[in-house]
Amino acid sequence: MKDSLAIRGGRIIDPAHGIDAVGDVLFVDGRIAAVGRDAGREAAQAIDASGLMVCPGLVDIHCHLREPGFEHKETIATGSLAAARGGFTTVCAMPNTQPPVDTAANVEFVLRTAAQGVVRVLPIGCVSAGRQGKELAELAELAEAGVVGFSDDGEPVADPRLMRSALEYASMLGLPVIDHCEDKGLSAGGVMHEGWVAARLGLPGIPAAAEEAMVARDIALAELTGSRLHLAHVSTAGSVELIRQAKRRGLPVTAEAAPHHLALMHEAVLMGVGETAGGLAYDTNAKVNPPLRTHQDTEALVDGLLDGTIDAIATDHAPHAIEDKLCEFDQAAFGISGLETALALCLTLVHEGRISLPLLIEKLTIGPVRALGLDRRIEGLGTLSTGAPGDVCLFDPEVQWIVEPERFASKGKNTPLAGRRLKGRVVTTVYCGRVVYQV
Repeated sequence: MKDSLAIRGGRIIDPAHGIDAVGDVLFVDGRIAAVGRDAGREAAQAIDASGLMVCPGLVDIHCHLREPGFEHKETIATGSLAAARGGFTTVCAMPNTQPPVDTAANVEFVLRTAAQGVVRVLPIGCVSAGRQGKELAELAELAEAGVVGFSDDGEPVADPRLMRSALEYASMLGLPVIDHCEDKGLSAGGVMHEGWVAARLGLPGIPAAAEEAMVARDIALAELTGSRLHLAHVSTAGSVELIRQAKRRGLPVTAEAAPHHLALMHEAVLMGVGETAGGLAYDTNAKVNPPLRTHQDTEALVDGLLDGTIDAIATDHAPHAIEDKLCEFDQAAFGISGLETALALCLTLVHEGRISLPLLIEKLTIGPVRALGLDRRIEGLGTLSTGAPGDVCLFDPEVQWIVEPERFASKGKNTPLAGRRLKGRVVTTVYCGRVVYQV
């Protein structure tokens, strides 16, 4: 068959259809044509996937590609390449750029620039004009231009009346509001989790209540308006319980957790004990907002994945230039460059027996798609359905590798995982039936 490609002999995992079996995936003209034993027998080209996992291309509903305005940190081109290396074929770009994505023209710029990238980039538009939190952006205009949701991420929608209005307008447009939950009155000046590590380092802390207070408020507003609410980068046990109770009441609330909040704790800020001017040395690459928290919090997040409270895993990929991190902890930028380590870091949970591999794949594929309703825009996204986009990730869950940030495709080398040995790595990424990354 002309213009056909087959992936042969891999373990196919498609949580959307309950598939977990060895077989082939056939692509014709950039789309999934067949899945099953000997499905790719007649393909013009073939990839041997023996011993590998084959799943739908991963979907990241929360990343920062920095363009326009911060191209020294990342561009859509470098970010999309980093995504491909991480097994992601669809990424949703947050609007905290300069200028922010608060007009149709800025949405069109992102889409036009993304067309030159190697994976699918879907823009998220601002909730408020200029991300200033004072008045609503032109949400209908943004929706018509092609955004998949609204967020002021990096900042919360602090004004409850503005948040209520955003939920009501977004509901009429059929799109979710995605909120960064942080009560600035409680977190003001904080740079890491409020706990024993912050106390020993003499750093101001961010209490769990700063997140939980805003989660509770947002859930109350979602109940009041009946509108779709998506909660970004949930990090505390209290937040998980609030979301769990909201779902039990049937509220239209979804939530995501980031790989670093699932697998790392606030102790990661510590680099070791030394006779330095500041006492304990610290790693600014572990500075992220919301901050890395406690063992109790990571356990609660994993429980949330298991019982469906947490719908998706999203990277919150936040690349920075070296000077943004090579400074005092108080002055360092928040954020971790995570696209290229996300799958391997999450596989830690599988290797430890805390979650199953099919569940992990669900939270990285169909889970995020359903959370934002992306399948209403792109039929079959996050699945291996016949006719779906030909997006596939092949990975070896057993291969071990050492994280070397200097080899990242992303411009952002800021990761607390530098030098760490991880188990599991992407081997090949196929986007629209075309190989865009291969080891």
